[in-house]
Amino acid sequence: MLEDNIIARHVRQALREYLKDLDGENSIGIRDMVVESVEKPVIETILEHVEGNQTRAAAMLGLNRNTLRKKIKIYKIKM
Repeated sequence: MLEDNIIARHVRQALREYLKDLDGENSIGIRDMVVESVEKPVIETILEHVEGNQTRAAAMLGLNRNTLRKKIKIYKIKM
């Protein structure tokens, strides 16, 4: 098992708060919600870090460049 890191701890805490706020109500699709909530800011931050260089960003993200471009379009990320 991978060691916990600061990002994992923050996600875990945010999920605990989210589940607490549900106050017993059921929720579906939590995994997809979390992935979407995390993926956009990750892509934006990496693109900012590499000053918009999509080739470098794709490499850092472990994606091919076409997949990155698709996600930029899906999330309507401003370049």
